[in-house]
Amino acid sequence: MSEQENLQPVTAEEAKATGKTKKSKQKKPWQREVLEWVITLSVAVVLALTVRTFLFELVRVDGASMNPTLKDGEIMFVSKPCYVFGGNPERFDIVICHYPERGNTNFVKRVVGIPGDTLEIRDGYLMVNGVIYPEDYLAERPYSDYGPYTVGEGEYLVMGDNRNNSNDSRNPRVGPISRDMIVGRVESVLWHTMPEVE
Repeated sequence: MSEQENLQPVTAEEAKATGKTKKSKQKKPWQREVLEWVITLSVAVVLALTVRTFLFELVRVDGASMNPTLKDGEIMFVSKPCYVFGGNPERFDIVICHYPERGNTNFVKRVVGIPGDTLEIRDGYLMVNGVIYPEDYLAERPYSDYGPYTVGEGEYLVMGDNRNNSNDSRNPRVGPISRDMIVGRVESVLWHTMPEVE
C-alpha cells in the first residue's frame, strides 16, 4: 500500500467500524452549570465583603464639611486594618465614622480629641490640653467657641475642616462618638474633583 493510500479520507461508517471515531464532548447538565455559577458568585461576594470589612474601602465624599481638605465628589481610599485589629485613632487622623442613631451612614471627619483630652475652641483656635493648634488646613476660623470638654474613656471628638458648615461632635445630637463608631482611616484621595471653569 502506498503512502498516498494511507491519506485517503475515511467515511463516518468506516471510522466507526475501525474504532477511529472522536469521542464527543459530553455537555454538563444545566443544574451543575448553575451550581458552579452560584458557588463562584458566592465566593466573590464573600471575598468582597471581607476586603471591605477588614482591609479597605473606597468612599465618596458627599458634601462640603471637609473643605478644603476633601471636596464633594472625591473618592477616598480608606484603610481599615489600622483600627480593626486593635489600633486606635490618633489626634488629627481623618476618619470614616458613624454617628449615634444614624445607622451605617458614613461621615468623614477629623479626630480632634482622644480619650483624656480637654478640648476647647476659643477665638477661632483649637486648644487641646492647654496647647493651641494652628490647624493650617482650615479655610477659615470657626465663628463660635466650644467647650471646654474633657473626652471620656473610649470616646473621640470629631470635627469637619469646614468648621462653620459641619455637623460634628460640637452638635449635642452627635457629641463624642465611641471607638466602635470609627471604622477606618482616610489614607489618600484616588479621584479628585475638577475645578469649575467659569
